Amino acid sequence: MTDNTEFDSATGFAVTAAWVAGAVVIAYGLSFALSRLLVRLGRRSRLIRDVGQLTRNAVRAALVVIAASVAVRRTSDAQASWRGEVDHALLIALIATFTWVLASLVTVAERQVIERFAGGDEGLTDADRHRRKIRTQVTVLRRLVIAIVVVLGSAAALMTFPSFSDIGKTLFASAGVLSVVAGLAAQTSLGAAFAGIQIAFSNAIRVGDVVVLEDEWGRIEEITLTYVVIHLWDERRLVLPSTYFTTKPFQNWTRNATELLGTAEVDVDFTVGFETMRAELDRLLRENPLWDGRVGVLQVTDAVDGRVRVRMLVSAANAGALFDLRCDVREGMVKWLQTNPGALPRGRIDGVGDDQVRSQAVVAGPTQQADSALFSGSPQAERRGRAFDDSERTDDSSLVRGRSPA
Repeated sequence: MTDNTEFDSATGFAVTAAWVAGAVVIAYGLSFALSRLLVRLGRRSRLIRDVGQLTRNAVRAALVVIAASVAVRRTSDAQASWRGEVDHALLIALIATFTWVLASLVTVAERQVIERFAGGDEGLTDADRHRRKIRTQVTVLRRLVIAIVVVLGSAAALMTFPSFSDIGKTLFASAGVLSVVAGLAAQTSLGAAFAGIQIAFSNAIRVGDVVVLEDEWGRIEEITLTYVVIHLWDERRLVLPSTYFTTKPFQNWTRNATELLGTAEVDVDFTVGFETMRAELDRLLRENPLWDGRVGVLQVTDAVDGRVRVRMLVSAANAGALFDLRCDVREGMVKWLQTNPGALPRGRIDGVGDDQVRSQAVVAGPTQQADSALFSGSPQAERRGRAFDDSERTDDSSLVRGRSPA
């Protein structure tokens, strides 16, 4: 009797396996046909196109598991010795595939929102900054929702085991789950996740912003729940935890605008003609397409040890242009010093004749744009100065963007 029972069980298992194989093949064929149909319909609708592309594998897996489950239930004896384990495995597979489908649909929703509200190139205008902000927030939300879906799917799978069923029901049903989450939030991993959410909605940084931190400058390339990736100027990637941006100071050069001020310094002799230098700076800036025309100032910042330190303050539309502009201005001034040997700093024993001093002091023409002061001496400088005067605050504060001239 036992041998006959075991033989019947083995025969039933073989028959069921054959039916399951056939059902899987049919389900895969149907899923393939469904994918082809979605591809055709996707030519007219972006939503259908995204659903077909992003959920293709997940839907195929779900259909295969459903077909296998139906075949097992229809063709096997519920009292078979192997039936319980197979049903349990198929149930877990079904939960996993449904979780995969939900996560894929969340990705579809993310792509639709980005295409509708944050599409287009990442430029420098207010609209472009708004799109980068939405893209950052939607991306972080997508990762958060997928994490929640995966956790819920894992909890549902664990609840299929008798030993975990009571624990799972207790956690889902009791309000104590909130205290558990609050306690775990103090830990490093969840603390970083909460910091990532804070970054996404505080607008402190966005994907595409130019930042300066850890003595490096670069562009925000990716923001996740737990870390931020910065694409540095020399093609390196700097990865920092999200908590860094909520606990330490850093510079964001493009939070409200991209225009920047920068300096280039040279040491010259006491006999140099500063008006001549300003005329040369004015010529260099006018001939350089990187200069945005806002600020061009030459000032004496130090005069000790037999030499004079001259600082040239210039402006550009963004960080990359400013760096190259500073290098061009520095190089141009070095060439100018090479053609004016008397301007080079040098040690001396006796004084220099008045004729040589006067030969260096050539006054620039009336079209000169390089100022001698940043906050006084001209109408433009006066407007910049009022931007820092609390008693006479005007809309011209955008000329300096709230940055220190130092």
